[in-house]
Parts: sequence; C-alpha cells; structure tokens
Amino acid sequence: MDDAGVSLQATMTAMGQTARDGARALRLADADQRTAAIRAMAEAIRADAGAILAANARDLDRAGAAGLTAPMLERLMLDAARLEGVAAGVEAVADIPDPLGVETARWDRPNGLDIARVRTPIGVIAMIYESRPNVTADAAALCVRSGNAVILRGGSECLDSNLAIHAAVVKGLEAAGLPASCVQAVRTPDRAAVGAILGGLDHNIDLIIPRGGKTLVARVQAEARAPVLGHRDGLNHVFVHAAADLAKATAIVVNAKLRRVTVCGSAETLLIDRVAAERLLPPIAQALTAAGCELRGDAAARALVPGMIAADEADWTTEYLAAILSVAVVDGVEGAAAHITAYGSGHTDAIVTEDVAAAERFVALVDSAIVLVNASTQFADGGEFGFGAEIGIATDRLHARGPVGAEQLTTFKYVVRGTGQTRP
Repeated sequence: MDDAGVSLQATMTAMGQTARDGARALRLADADQRTAAIRAMAEAIRADAGAILAANARDLDRAGAAGLTAPMLERLMLDAARLEGVAAGVEAVADIPDPLGVETARWDRPNGLDIARVRTPIGVIAMIYESRPNVTADAAALCVRSGNAVILRGGSECLDSNLAIHAAVVKGLEAAGLPASCVQAVRTPDRAAVGAILGGLDHNIDLIIPRGGKTLVARVQAEARAPVLGHRDGLNHVFVHAAADLAKATAIVVNAKLRRVTVCGSAETLLIDRVAAERLLPPIAQALTAAGCELRGDAAARALVPGMIAADEADWTTEYLAAILSVAVVDGVEGAAAHITAYGSGHTDAIVTEDVAAAERFVALVDSAIVLVNASTQFADGGEFGFGAEIGIATDRLHARGPVGAEQLTTFKYVVRGTGQTRP
C-alpha cells in the first residue's frame, strides 16, 4: 500500500473511532434532543437550498459528460420541489414515535425476577449507496431517530450533492447540541474507502447497509467483515388474476410501472391469468403503450397483442428502471407464484383480483418482503408505510425485512430487575 493508501486507511479508521463516540452521544441523548436535531436538519436543508442545488448541478454536469444513463441521471437530479420533498421527509422522521427504550415485552418469573425486552440502538452503521442524494438526508434522520451513528459513503457521481446535504445535517446536529461525529460523510470518491468500510474500520462498524445495483450489493455481501442488511434488485411483479376488475387492474398496472420508473418499487413484469388473458391483456397493453411503455412478451402474450416485442430469458431477470415491461401469461395463482419464485428478487409483488380466496392464496405462496393485494407496487416505500422515510427495502430475512425505517434500525436488550435473587 502506497502512502496515499495508508493515509486513506488511517482517515477511515479514525472515522470509525469517532463514529463510536457519536453513537455514545446519541445513546445518551433523550428523545426530545434527537427530535430537535432532526427538525434542525430539515430547517438547514431548506436554508442551504441554493448551495445544495448548485452542488447538484455540478454533479449532473459531470455525470452527463461521463455518459451516465438517463435513469441514473433522473435518480441523481434535484430541483427545488424534490429538495423540499427531502426536507419534508426529514421532518416526517421527526414526527414518528421514538423507538428507543420501548418495551416490546415484559413478564415476571416465579422467583420474582422482572424481565423486559427493550429496544436499543445497533451502534455504528455504515451506509454505502449510489446516485440518490436524498439518501444522505434520509439515512441521517433515521439513524439519529434510532440512536445510531452513521458513516455515509455515497456514489462518486453525487459527491458534491451529498457533501452539501451533509453540511446541512451537521448544522442541525450542532444546533441541538449533538456532535458532528453522529453523522459523518466520506469526502473522497476513492473506491478504496469502500474497501476500508467493508473491513470494519477496526471493529467499529456494527452494520453495513448497501443501497444500489447488484454489483455493489454483491461486493458488499462478499467482502464485508461486519453484518450486512441486504437490498436486492426490485424485480417486481403484478399478477392480474382472472377475477380482476379490468378498470382497477389497468390503473394499478400503469401506475406500478410508469408512475416513476427509476424507483425500486417499479413493476418490471406483468403476469396475466391465462383463463382471462383475452379479456384482460389487450386493453391493459393498450393503456401501457399509449403511455409510452415498451412491452416484451412471451408467445402467449404476443398472440393476444401482436405488436409486442418477443421477450427472451434475460427479460425476466432484468430490472429495467425504464419504461419497459415484460409480460407473461401464466396458469392462475399457482403459475404466477411459480414464475415469481423462479425469477423474482423477493422485493415486492402484487395481485389484482376480486376473489378473496385467490388473494390469500397468493399472499401465502409468494414469499417476498412486500406482498400487495389490489394496490400498486409503487407503495413499496417507507414513507408510504408511515415510517417517515426509509434507508431501503431489505430483501434478506434477517435482521429486518421490507422498508427499513427507524424501528428496523434498532435491536433489543433484556433488562432483568431483581430484589436480591441468587440462583440455587
């Protein structure tokens, strides 16, 4: 390792040690102080809007020159309305109930011991993410709400935006009497910083959360020396059952795909029940194509919609993040569940039907983090779940699953109170 590498490693290790101090400060802070810090963050983001938007414009210029794809640029872009949404999202986190110290269970033992299970912070979290500068604010607010210090390492393509938002976050922390070490941002685009984080920063990282493409997540899961909360691709499906109401199904499918195509909750595959495909698919396909969506279908789908492009095997496992939707005709709930099991990512899947039994069968068979009945997959969002915001949608089964909000960023401890008992 050359001198620059040694220096970066030392800098990153120092960040880990400092974060541990920040975690202690947050653990000792009461709920009111942490709430005040989050509200002050939102106020600082609004006050610094000019600087943040200017930083974002620089990022967009560099990203465009570097040839970033249109979906990536769309994720990166901030304007006044989006930035206000970021600030409002931070405020929403301040409004949610504080999770720390909450007793999730309490009982007495025959020997008189009083045992409680109590929510407590995880400690120090490292967040590694791409493209989305709003994640800087969301992660900061959620970690402060849950009493965790956080080290933020955003993508190099949005470095200026992230640092400008982080500067506002620090102002909020300090206004509430909390140290800047509670929320730190990696200031270099050097990818070696990611490697340092994956090494655990001298055992100071308690949890690593990757949010980005499959290459990033795979690297983190393969190399991390600390626990990882995984976030896989949003290979999401909408299954339109034979008993679906056509108008309802059309509205849900169009929204699930096209409301915002670059979010992880966007639908990527439409499944149509074979016994009603002739009734359902042509009008739904017409609505999608009229809205600018390209359709790629299997043989049965193309027989009903002749203008549809032929899908190949790769289409069933592609997160398009664009106005493209693959279409397959399947045999009822069982066929839909089999397709989702074979090709899905365990993120978000939906059924549209008026048949309650079919809906419950789908819910039982589809083991995804989020399963919806008669609603758009675009509701796969922590804000829509009432969490204020989210760090991501966890697709692992441990430690959290689905939208990761403040409560999901806690663990628990047992508090045992006695009156002098000793064990015989």
